[in-house]
Amino acid sequence: MLTAEHVSYRINGVDILRDVSVRIPRGRFLGIVGPNGAGKTTLMRVLAGIVRPAAGRVLLDGRPLSALTDRERARSIAYMSQNPAIGFGFTVEDVVAMGRYAHRRPLAPMGEADRRAVERAMALTDVAHLRERPVTDLSGGERQRVFLARTLAQQPRLLFLDEPTSDLDVRFQLQILTLIRTLQREQRLTVAMAIHDLTWAARYCDAVLTLKTGRVVAFGDTGAVLTETLIDRVFGVRSHVVRANGAPVRIDFVGTAPAAASPWPGEGVG
Repeated sequence: MLTAEHVSYRINGVDILRDVSVRIPRGRFLGIVGPNGAGKTTLMRVLAGIVRPAAGRVLLDGRPLSALTDRERARSIAYMSQNPAIGFGFTVEDVVAMGRYAHRRPLAPMGEADRRAVERAMALTDVAHLRERPVTDLSGGERQRVFLARTLAQQPRLLFLDEPTSDLDVRFQLQILTLIRTLQREQRLTVAMAIHDLTWAARYCDAVLTLKTGRVVAFGDTGAVLTETLIDRVFGVRSHVVRANGAPVRIDFVGTAPAAASPWPGEGVG
């Protein structure tokens, strides 16, 4: 459904992404992992069509994203940034209704289909009872559910999430990730999520894409990608990957790894 071909991105002459080629698996939950500065957020913004690559191209169902209008793109792709901000005075229902802009004519009021989509998104994320509350008065976990509801109200086929559990305590992290996984399965969404916590990635993601210095190091099924060797090379830490029936379920970190003598084999190959 979504393919990147030899994508690069630069800021002030500095390469942030380098020759990235990847195909987002349809109907799966993809985790994007890597050290700070690896290019995770930039890759998601390029794949979502928010910024254009300096080289290469991104295709949605075979069509270049650059050929689509913002509204056309937003009908298929939704992007939830890390710690989304919203102005004062907006209620929960106002914020969720913002997700319908791509389905309405400019300045047109919401129609019945829009209202149904908003109600459904609030029900799925369990925020309907908060509809009249100012979003600025909510807890961190409640706000994340509201912003997730806004993206669901878009009725996308592909959902990008940038660190959706950042700054949340463990209880809310578990709640949000379980909700996303459930919705991904029930709504048959394709989800791509940037995440720091490798244990959460192991527990929730079907596939993992690993970045380092803007290059794809590994991409494939979670069990094949999240290995002690990869974690050592990419993150510089020794670890033990706890598995159940062959699938990783937890990452235990046991110490800092020595500096790698040579680059990861295949690094830079998308």
